Amino acid sequence: MVDDIRDIADYYNRDPEREHRRLEEHRLEFDLTWRYLENYLPSEGSILEIGAATGRYTLPLAQRGFAITAVDISSAQLQLSRDRILDEGLGQAVNFLEADARDLRSVSKKDFDAVLLMGPLYHLVEEEDRTKVLKEAHARLHKGGVIFSAFISRYGIFGDVLKNIPDVIEQREEIRSVLDRGRDTDDYPNKGFRAYCAVVSEIAPLHQGIGFETLALAGVEPAISADDESYNRLEDHLRQLWLDLFFEISTKESLIGASRHLLYIGRKV
Repeated sequence: MVDDIRDIADYYNRDPEREHRRLEEHRLEFDLTWRYLENYLPSEGSILEIGAATGRYTLPLAQRGFAITAVDISSAQLQLSRDRILDEGLGQAVNFLEADARDLRSVSKKDFDAVLLMGPLYHLVEEEDRTKVLKEAHARLHKGGVIFSAFISRYGIFGDVLKNIPDVIEQREEIRSVLDRGRDTDDYPNKGFRAYCAVVSEIAPLHQGIGFETLALAGVEPAISADDESYNRLEDHLRQLWLDLFFEISTKESLIGASRHLLYIGRKV
């Protein structure tokens, strides 16, 4: 049976700016992800961005000259991204498609230089669906093309939970379900945000089984738990120095799983 994910589209359609605001609030996640993009993307070429949302990555990539196919399940988010791209006069650089990441038949190009998966794997609670998405991405990369896949960390999220919804600890069945299988119980009233929280040890094998060579696996909020504010207050040279440090330690084995978000970088072989 195919998992019905219309609730996820509805979740983002109700508040399409949600993800844009989140990356403004979680600046280290964005800055460190961008550092990895700079290090592993080619200097030019084409990008398939699956889960492009409102264009937080799309716009700066288009400004750097990449040709982008931006795919999302949320029509409202795509419209906001399209508006931002057009406001910058970059309409020719981006092709927008509303589609389910598990079925990309509408994307006919099969030789992209890179794929960005910055959100879909968060929400697909069935392993079969996560595998489908990665197979769709793999099929659209040329040999040697690079993939960037983002995940929510099963254990790293609890600093954020403690900060924002501490009472949830009383829901013992739900906590145990997340710890044991990375997702809420099936009957939990999640209000559209169905999430899958991965463990570090499953991420590289998942990609390698499809045909990717692992280049890096990082925690993109290393050592800060839920303390975004301290990093956000930094400016200019001081922020750059801290970003340099966090980049250096982001692949340390003892830190990766403690980050709220994880980033996998691989190459099609």
